[in-house]
Amino acid sequence: MSKAASPQASLFDDALNPAPAAPLAQSHEPRPDPVVLGEKPTSGYSAKDIEVLEGLEPVRKRPGMYIGGTDERALHHLFAEVLDNAMDEAVAGHAKVIDVRLDADGRLTVKDDGRGIPVDPHPKHPGKSALEVIMTVLHSGGKFSGKAYETSGGLHGVGVSVVNALSERVDVTAWKDGFEWRQSFSRGKALGSIEKLNPTRKKGTAISFLPDEQIFGEGCAFKPARLYRMARSKAYLFGGVEIRWSCDPSRIHDQTPSEATFRFPNGLADFLAERVKSVETVTPEPFAGRYERPGETGKVEWAVTWTPAGFGEADSFMQSYCNTVPTPEGGTHEAGLRAALTRGLKQYAELTGEKRGGLITAEDVVAQAGALVSVFIANPEFQGQTKEKLSSSEAQRLVENALRDPFDHWLTAQPKAANALLQFVIDRAEERLKRRRDKEVARASATRKLRLPGKLADCSGQAADGTEIFLVEGDSAGGSAKQARDRKTQAILPLRGKILNVASASLDKLTANKELSDLLLALGVQPGKKFKEEDLRYERVVIMTDADVDGAHIASLLITFFYRTMPDLIRSGRLYLALPPLYRMSHGGKTIYARDDAHREELLTTEFKGKKPEIGRFKGLGEMMPSQLKETTMDPASRTLARVTLPRAEETVEDLVEALMGRKPELRFRFIQENAEFAAADLDV
Repeated sequence: MSKAASPQASLFDDALNPAPAAPLAQSHEPRPDPVVLGEKPTSGYSAKDIEVLEGLEPVRKRPGMYIGGTDERALHHLFAEVLDNAMDEAVAGHAKVIDVRLDADGRLTVKDDGRGIPVDPHPKHPGKSALEVIMTVLHSGGKFSGKAYETSGGLHGVGVSVVNALSERVDVTAWKDGFEWRQSFSRGKALGSIEKLNPTRKKGTAISFLPDEQIFGEGCAFKPARLYRMARSKAYLFGGVEIRWSCDPSRIHDQTPSEATFRFPNGLADFLAERVKSVETVTPEPFAGRYERPGETGKVEWAVTWTPAGFGEADSFMQSYCNTVPTPEGGTHEAGLRAALTRGLKQYAELTGEKRGGLITAEDVVAQAGALVSVFIANPEFQGQTKEKLSSSEAQRLVENALRDPFDHWLTAQPKAANALLQFVIDRAEERLKRRRDKEVARASATRKLRLPGKLADCSGQAADGTEIFLVEGDSAGGSAKQARDRKTQAILPLRGKILNVASASLDKLTANKELSDLLLALGVQPGKKFKEEDLRYERVVIMTDADVDGAHIASLLITFFYRTMPDLIRSGRLYLALPPLYRMSHGGKTIYARDDAHREELLTTEFKGKKPEIGRFKGLGEMMPSQLKETTMDPASRTLARVTLPRAEETVEDLVEALMGRKPELRFRFIQENAEFAAADLDV
């Protein structure tokens, strides 16, 4: 693997507030800040400079450390934290019903019929109830020792206090010890003491909160569809709970129902059945089950099926959970599931005399599988506060041991279905080996075999690792790039002018377009659902256009093409933008390249202060000498690349692409009106 270019800026996350680009290197060595030896610093650094944040101030100051950011995904993480607490009560056997309600004013309420938050005075915080301590003090909760909860999703004692810190208003009601108790908070601080209200026989907790616009932006609001899906997913994970959903109709703008009740006694098996629906599967019934030993901590539930048709946009999917908390990045429980399924199929192949069973890997087993796995363990370890990846080694052992015997019994009990599954997985293994053999063919023979475009100047390296292809604007720039490249690892594909805008073009136009078909041939992939990352003939794809408006337009068209036809190329971090300079500044023996006008002015006041350097403007890449192009834009040792990335909430990108690149000009006009800065002073009015 070759050294990736650094830094790698995001072109989507920071699209509306771009950070300044890193300056192009003058030489192979980074230029340090000037330091005068023996000179004392002008400003001191002492105890008075140490800031101590009290209470929940750290959360409001750095929300990203606790909920992963301030975007839509982070906003809905607040709901996840509160719902996790209610689910912990249900899993512990104290709650049976959870109510989720979204009001017309955007206020979200989660209510359970569990034991209720403790309201008695806290021994270590005189004058404060346990409820107030839980809501206002970080790392306070009942899940550290394991006495109150055997297993839980909340672990760090920060969940609900973080919700309190990032909410404009929080109202907590507890039905506890024969009375109703209530206390209100705002932005992490109590608005008053806890109130003892009417006598009651009820038990439970209700937390109502409104997210803070100071944190999440003006107009921030929960999306009913997303809340609905999150609540339904929780219900699938524990068959002993009923979740009731309600939402004010005024907040619904899609097909989300205003009321619903979720109860799934079969758990993940029901979840998988809903996901698969009418899709043809390899086996008549999925492999599903539960594992629990009385008196021992640790439970596992799973549901797996296989299909040759794939699941919607993807060939496969795997969703995992720990203590009802989703782990989208996977972790040790997923590793245990893959290991158990792989070992079981290999043993069945050996039992039936299928010699090709030795080819099977975990990749082949899950290549076209739909898998769900949920574990309940004590004291799980996650990577980060948002719990996106499970790292507990205990989980892997638990899942492997839980699935070993049931999977063997499931296979041997239905030989016909088991043989079909085994043959299906072996076919995947043989396809994988064939693709590997094809990739290892020498590029000279691959050129003849694939009929690569004649204008492609391919690299000589045989493997994809460490190679990159530059998509260059124009034949003239392509000629300079061919001379500047490293022939072993860098390929050049010149593009003539602006490519087709795929966001507003039909599929027929896309397939008939010569530039795009040549590009797909050069990359060795197919667009859409047939795209496979392992087919890519290069490790990196680099868009290299002129540093002007036309160049930016061509780059945006190419990024749109990749996003619409092969988004996994972007998700895997393999698409980059080259950052060529716009100016060459020389004085004496010093030469520095400037990215843009602002960088040029900065250099005039710093590097060339009091001097009059010779300034040359590059009209395009074709005007640059091959040596200049290599030094500034193509040499991994001195260049700067920007990596194209997607934010976690991809819905925003889809909307933005549709608005700017789609067929509706009124959307572009509205975007310009909302975002453009009009230079009124320059207008003759």
